Amino acid sequence: MQPRERDIASLWDMREAARLIASFLHDVTYVDYEKNLMLRSAIERQLEIIGEAARRVSPEFQQEHPEIAWRNITGLRNILAHEYGEIKIDRIWLIATTNVVELIRLLDPLIPSIDE
Repeated sequence: MQPRERDIASLWDMREAARLIASFLHDVTYVDYEKNLMLRSAIERQLEIIGEAARRVSPEFQQEHPEIAWRNITGLRNILAHEYGEIKIDRIWLIATTNVVELIRLLDPLIPSIDE
């Protein structure tokens, strides 16, 4: 796989995980989220996947697209994966309901359609 193809594959993985988060949270309130350990775990897992995929994106591609918070994304993955401190439910909720939606918007134009 060529470097550009690897980047696109990683972006696709990021977008798919972000879309799953959005679908998991459709019509879910914060109170519902807070009480549902399985849902919280699913969201955290998808955030880890986004972070892992972001880590695989080449430094060159990341530099070309500073609008994406690469460092924050991979940093969150490290916190979730290695449990550095206590995971704050309200912070994950905010990321999942705002940042993830914005991430999808930023990734969409970077991923060629199947026709391309």
